[in-house]
Amino acid sequence: MKHFCTTDDITELADWLHLGNRLRAEPDLLAHLGRGKTLCLLFFNNSLRTRLSTQKAAQLLGMEVMVMNFGSEGWSLEYTDGTVMDQGTAEHIREAAPVVAQYADLIGIRAFAGLKDREADYAEMVLQGFVQHAGIPVLNMESATAHPLQALADALTIEQFREKDRPKVVLSWAPHPRALPQAVPNSFAKMMQALPVDLTITHPEGYELAPEFTGGLSPEYNQEKALEGADFVYVKNWSSYSDYGAILSQDPAWMMTAKKLGEAQLMHCLPVRRNVVVADDALDGGRSLVLQQAANRTLSAQLALAHLIQSNS
Repeated sequence: MKHFCTTDDITELADWLHLGNRLRAEPDLLAHLGRGKTLCLLFFNNSLRTRLSTQKAAQLLGMEVMVMNFGSEGWSLEYTDGTVMDQGTAEHIREAAPVVAQYADLIGIRAFAGLKDREADYAEMVLQGFVQHAGIPVLNMESATAHPLQALADALTIEQFREKDRPKVVLSWAPHPRALPQAVPNSFAKMMQALPVDLTITHPEGYELAPEFTGGLSPEYNQEKALEGADFVYVKNWSSYSDYGAILSQDPAWMMTAKKLGEAQLMHCLPVRRNVVVADDALDGGRSLVLQQAANRTLSAQLALAHLIQSNS
């Protein structure tokens, strides 16, 4: 594994999950692996769980960590070859990426979708720019189209709390006042196809995800019907893929509540807008796994970093 950019980079998921369970019991199991290595984390967008969990994971592996909030501290980057740089951008990715690589052994990148140009977002210019020009392993800490670290934490959470051999997992859209990208639901849908679960995706019409992530799974537009018999309910907002970046609905009836949840266990990647996306009674109830998911983010980062170190040694 040269880079960890999407869930497709996980070759043997069962082995990863097994190692994740061992790391949960023995956090310092692989403390020797990263000694003498430096991880540079570049944040083009804000972060709480991703920044702290990835730093903690690197430290548990014995690594040194450097962090830069690129959006506010770095030069604005140009990604297109042949551009005459006489406007806003000050530095080209062709120089920036290899310069960073001189100071580190691995690079983590967090860069969200702009939600203006679908072709540009789905080309992953920031992430792929570093992959192409850095020459060292790159870790995706959420890009325009994917959040594999979150999806891996979600898989670890389902494996940790499943009570059935093949649970029913529902990915349910919820309203939000802002347009959000498809990265988290994209990766979650893709990851669930690699697990022994029955996946249902429910959302209003117009919110269909790109078929390469859903595997052609037809959505259920009736949320109540979709939730019947659910074991895990993953709640997440995303903007339209077809009418790219648009908010087509803010119907409050899609908010998740304890009544809708029933006996299912609640999942959400956080941050969550209370009483808009998920009601207090669901978040504060005994079926909520959101804090356990957040804890598993350290495990998912440990797993990804460990595999990158071992694969590139």
